[in-house]
Amino acid sequence: MTDSTRRRALLLRNPKSRRGGESIDSVLRRLDEGGIVTTVETFEHLPEIARDIVRLRDTADLVVVCGGDGSVSSSALAVMESGLPLGIIPMGTANDLARTLDLPLDPAEAAGVIAAGLTRPVDVGTVNGHAFFNVASIGLSSDLAQGLDPALKKRFGRVGYALAALKVLTKASTFAATIIEKGRATQVETYQIAIGNGRHYGGGNVVEQDAEIDDGSLDLYSLELKNVWKLALMLRSFRSGTHGAWQEVRTAKCTEFTIQTRKPMPINADGEIVTATPALFKVHPKAVSIFAPPEGSERPVRPAQMYHR
Repeated sequence: MTDSTRRRALLLRNPKSRRGGESIDSVLRRLDEGGIVTTVETFEHLPEIARDIVRLRDTADLVVVCGGDGSVSSSALAVMESGLPLGIIPMGTANDLARTLDLPLDPAEAAGVIAAGLTRPVDVGTVNGHAFFNVASIGLSSDLAQGLDPALKKRFGRVGYALAALKVLTKASTFAATIIEKGRATQVETYQIAIGNGRHYGGGNVVEQDAEIDDGSLDLYSLELKNVWKLALMLRSFRSGTHGAWQEVRTAKCTEFTIQTRKPMPINADGEIVTATPALFKVHPKAVSIFAPPEGSERPVRPAQMYHR
């Protein structure tokens, strides 16, 4: 295979992600074996991702993001505009988009999926023009995102999330909001409003049991509890996406939602605070093609690699 027939990848690497300090030699090797020549760009801040894609799009046939969910979402709008397919090397803490797409969590195996060349068109959600693949939320999750120490997150991963969540719950309070869907306004008193585009979020929770990342819809839920500690009884239902069965949880499915609050409240999109209320949430059906295994397929068992990771 000559250089002229090899695909060109622009790989954007986040060294601040949970596993960002690990070597990516095995990733580059698998891409090379798959006929892909790779240019590596390292970024320090998320806005750099979109700028790099815009700047280098004409030198690449595909974009690869090596980082967590926030890094991948930060690439979405530039990838949409470029029309290039997107590859994911999951090296974050939760890696919920990888779980939704059944991507291997091992970086080298994920590179193998990219090399295989199969893509899946997926929806992209936006909130006030900021993209998200998994979920955007107001309330508890935003408080968690603001209060989570990056060093704690990188060192302890999900345990760090759990410790920060306990701290948030001890100070949690409800807020008044207006949910507007198809021109109809509903007043609520809630601890959290979450709007999902994909299926998984928060390290494996399910937005809604029937949610898919390519169904052309957004799934909303609102936690209208009398006591926030009742969440402890509901945890299993959030893991399966059946939390809508609880009378304290309001759910809705639509292509667009508007959320208004009495004062501006921060919005957490895929782990990053990106904007504030009032907020317009929209879905963009099948806006990005992502390298993924065939739906419903079993991952192939690969022979042991003859190198150290």
